[in-house]
Formats: sequence, C-alpha cells, structure tokens
Amino acid sequence: MFFQVIDILGTIAFAISGVLVALEKRMDAFGVLIIAFVTAVGGGTLRDVMIGIHPVSWMTNMTYVYVIVASAVFAVLLRYKINYLRRSLFLFDTIGIGLYTVVGIETGIVAGLHPIICIALGTMTACFGGVLRDILCNEIPVIFRKEIYATACILGGLTYFLLRKFVADSNFIFVIAGLIVIIVRLLAVKLKISLPSLYKDKA
Repeated sequence: MFFQVIDILGTIAFAISGVLVALEKRMDAFGVLIIAFVTAVGGGTLRDVMIGIHPVSWMTNMTYVYVIVASAVFAVLLRYKINYLRRSLFLFDTIGIGLYTVVGIETGIVAGLHPIICIALGTMTACFGGVLRDILCNEIPVIFRKEIYATACILGGLTYFLLRKFVADSNFIFVIAGLIVIIVRLLAVKLKISLPSLYKDKA
C-alpha cells in the first residue's frame, strides 16, 4: 500500500511538471494532456517493457489515468497559484524523480534483478518521462546537460541498497532514499554544483 502511495505521488508530481512545460510552450488543451501523460508514465512504460511486464502497469490500473487527468486539470486551473513556472517546474520535477527512483528500484527487486540493474531501472523510471517531455517540447533534456539529475537518482539508489543492509523497515528505506534524491538535486542547484563540462566557455 505504501509503495502504491509513493507511485501515485510520483505520478502527480510528474503530471504537473509536464503541464507546466506545456503551458509555457502555449500548447492547447490536448497538447497539455498528452505532455502530462508522457511525463508521468514515460519512464515507467520503458521500465515495464524492458523487464517484460505486459501490458505495462498504467494500462491495467485506471487509477493512474484518473490521477494524471485530475492532476492536469488541477495544474491548469491553478496555474497562476502554482506559478513562477520555472520554480514550480523544478520543484515538481525534483519530487517526481525522487519518488520514481525508489519505485523503479523496487520494481527491479521484485523482478529479481541485480542491484546495479535495479538502480539503472530506478534512474530510467525517474528520468525518461522528463526526457520525452523535453524532446516533445523542443528542449534539450535536463539529463543530457551538466546539471546534477541522473546522478542524484544513482546516489538515491546506492542509499537504498546500503540501508537494506542495516534497516528492516522497507517504508523507511523508501522515504530516505527518495529524500536523498530530492535533497541532492536541491542542493546541487542551490549551490550551483554541476558535472564537469566537456566544452570550454567562450571568452
């Protein structure tokens, strides 16, 4: 039940982040809804396809569809309340990657996969929806820039498996690992920490 709650919260966060990007690009209502869907379920769909879950999770549980539609309507109606678009997008996107990282890792564990593969699945689940969102909105995906993004997911994944050696409460592990992702991402942006660039800045 707790795992499902985490999954739903991640879906809400990513759906809202998709709506904010679509609104910034001045898309129509259909476009906004499509971007919300792609952002919310893109990573999970890729994960499920790769580990052989068929049909993919959200197609067999209409709760996800209802949650995405409701989140999209909520974000559109209250867009001026949650605005400062860039700041809100960053917040919801960060919450989304934190929650989806642990969801992807747990899915990999259930499938009996190696911890390294589980961490890769968690990172993929967290990041791929945002990649699709940015590509469809004609943006360079954040994960392909020098910002700390996928790195935060990997650190959260490592924390998850480290805690499993010492802590029995899986709910506690979910929360701490997800928080690590969120905190690392927030601190990286706040302190302007980034991965080394391969390109020299022009004078």
